[in-house]
Amino acid sequence: MKTKKPSEMSIEELLKMQKTIKTTIKILVILAILLLIIIVIVFLEKGLLSLMAFPFSMAFLIINSNLLKEIQQEIAIRNLE
Repeated sequence: MKTKKPSEMSIEELLKMQKTIKTTIKILVILAILLLIIIVIVFLEKGLLSLMAFPFSMAFLIINSNLLKEIQQEIAIRNLE
């Protein structure tokens, strides 16, 4: 299923998508913090530097943040009209 562009969505769809993305971002932030804590613990216990997984989790946060900005801009434009 291909996601519609924010300009093609109804205001209800935009609000629902905004809520979903905000929830997703909150969950990803919590998971990123947990991942960072686990990486530090593993580093301290075994001396392994396993920071490779952390950039991938940050990439998902950036992608979702950008999509949230687009949706918020579209909502703001529609509320002005």
